[in-house]
Amino acid sequence: MARLELSAAQAAVLDGQAHTARALWNLLHEYFTFRQGRFASLKECDEAIRAARREIDWMAQLPAQAVLKTYRQAWANFFNPDHPAQRPTFKARLRSRPAVDIPQARDLQIKRVNRRWDAVSVPKLGRIRFRWTKDLPGLTKGGPAGRITGARLVKDAFGWQIVFRTQTMAAPVPDAPPGPAVGIDRGITVALALSDGTMRQHGPWLRDGEREHLRRLEEKSARQRRTRHRGGQASHRLARTYDKIARLRATAKRRALDWQHQTTTELARTFGIVVVEDLTITNMVRSATGTVAGPGVNVAQKTGLNRSIAGQAWGRTVTLLEYKTIDRGGHVVKVPARGTSQTCHQCGHRDPAARDGIRFSCADPTCGWTGHADTNAAINIRNAAGTVVSGRGDLVAARSAKRQPPRAA
Repeated sequence: MARLELSAAQAAVLDGQAHTARALWNLLHEYFTFRQGRFASLKECDEAIRAARREIDWMAQLPAQAVLKTYRQAWANFFNPDHPAQRPTFKARLRSRPAVDIPQARDLQIKRVNRRWDAVSVPKLGRIRFRWTKDLPGLTKGGPAGRITGARLVKDAFGWQIVFRTQTMAAPVPDAPPGPAVGIDRGITVALALSDGTMRQHGPWLRDGEREHLRRLEEKSARQRRTRHRGGQASHRLARTYDKIARLRATAKRRALDWQHQTTTELARTFGIVVVEDLTITNMVRSATGTVAGPGVNVAQKTGLNRSIAGQAWGRTVTLLEYKTIDRGGHVVKVPARGTSQTCHQCGHRDPAARDGIRFSCADPTCGWTGHADTNAAINIRNAAGTVVSGRGDLVAARSAKRQPPRAA
């Protein structure tokens, strides 16, 4: 992802194209699904788009076939049992991410301007400079082998970015794992505790001044919301405050993702087998508010815990580890999480009271091992490698049964 250098007029054109793409997606979804007993075929969708382009002026603002291709790929991902994609649905204006596709690589015409900037051709905008951040396959001398197949323009809190679709040559996979096995315990006080006794930690994602600025902005937005009429449109001042809050939160997310990438790359290079707990994170961060009939307890503490768990992004850490270890000939093993933090790795004695914060003291008088609780859990996780994760095969089978391909048109 690279930042585009756009003028206000060019950004407005891209905003219009993104809204057009979203509207066309919604029209396609309605045409594709709201039919009598069957989905529309690709040919029918293509003919409907061509007819609409002759009657509706705003549909000529972008390549409509690119939206159709993306929409059909979304359905293909949904019917693939190995893909985590959800069922395609309508895109809301305020909750969807603005994006514009450039399907053909020949339209890009990428050229180097200097050591910091490159230039790319964007349809209906002309030549646009973008920030050079990494070597592109097939363009950089001495860079990775491959080619660029297209691009996607995406808008985030920092403005419009460009993401290139690339096709690279697969590197040969080693026959044997490159390193030893390691167990990793994911936590909050310690981000990653390894079974070899080492730890991978990070500081706050925002500096003290940035956190104070974010707090003031959130208080300011609360004051501005109190003067807003219910159901009315947000004021420009409130929208600007929301934009500032979004930029600070996006900064924190980028720093977290950068730390995760660097840490998981180092772990994938060092260890051949990485063992982690099979956590159901969505259940762990479930709200404790309860109902009117049965209100929850310690709601404020549980809310803070949920926020801390979400800030660590445990699922994303495992996702990064999986593809990086596979590329290097290793693999990630998931084991049941039950009892790993309450069991002594030396003697196997299990006692919930043995853990006190970050300290673990075995309650068995014949053992008496003491040490860091997260390191003890990481060793138990590593020793559990080979244990079957209960229910995983049944879940995959049930998910596959629900995703039957549509009946042919």
